[in-house]
Amino acid sequence: MRLNGKTALITGGSSGLGAAMARRFVAEGANVVIADIDDPNGEALAAELAPKARYVHLDVTQEADWARAVEGIDTLDCVINNAGITTAGNIEQVTLEQFRHEFDIDVVGVFLGCKYAVAAMKNHGGSIINMSSLAGIKATADLVAYNGAKAAVTLMTKSVAMHCAKSGYGIRCNSIHPGVIHTPILDKVLAQVPNPDEVYAGWVAVHPIGRIGKPEDIAAMAVYLASDEANFTTGAEFRVDGGSSI
Repeated sequence: MRLNGKTALITGGSSGLGAAMARRFVAEGANVVIADIDDPNGEALAAELAPKARYVHLDVTQEADWARAVEGIDTLDCVINNAGITTAGNIEQVTLEQFRHEFDIDVVGVFLGCKYAVAAMKNHGGSIINMSSLAGIKATADLVAYNGAKAAVTLMTKSVAMHCAKSGYGIRCNSIHPGVIHTPILDKVLAQVPNPDEVYAGWVAVHPIGRIGKPEDIAAMAVYLASDEANFTTGAEFRVDGGSSI
C-alpha cells in the first residue's frame, strides 16, 4: 500500500472530493483525519472508515480550530487543503462581502492550513496538497472572485514550496487543478436549471477526453503527491482536467 503508516488531514473531507480522497487514502494504508464543519456527514464517514479514520470539527478560517486539530495528531505526514466554495458572478455582480467570504475560505483557509502543516511537519518532512482549480489558471468572466482566490492558491503554493525547500524541511507543497468533476454540488446545480441535459453536455464538451471528471480521478493524484513516489516533486501544478486547459 502506497501510504502505509502515514497520517493525513483532509479539510472539506466529509463529502465530494474530500470524501473520495479519504476513502482512497484509507485503502492505501493511511490514517485519515476528516476535517469539516459538516459534523453529521463527517462523523458518518469516519465511522464507515473506522478504525483508520476519525473526524474533527474544523472551520478553516479559524486559527483556534487549526491549532486544536493539529495538536491532536502525533505525527502528521500530509495536509490536503481541500475545503472551498465557489462564488459565481462577474465584477459588476459580486459584492465586497461575497468577495471577502470567498477569500476567507479559499485563500485564508489554505494559508492557515499551510502554516500549521509546516509547523507540524518541519522536523520530519511531509506533503502539503492545495486544491486549486482550472479556474486558478484560466479566467472566466463570471467567476471573478473564484478566479482570484484560486489564482492566489496557485502562487501561494509555490511560495510555500520554495520556503520549505530552502529551509531544508523535507516538506513538499503542490497544487491540484481539477476540471469539472461530478460531485453532489454539480447535481444540485443540474436540479436547479431548466435544461440539465444541455448544461451537462456543455460541461462534457469542454473536456477533449470526452467526459467530465470523477472524484476518484482527483483522489488518485492526491495519493501520488502524498506518497514517497513524489519525493522530487514540489511547487508544481497538476492539471487533472481531461485536457480542458490545452
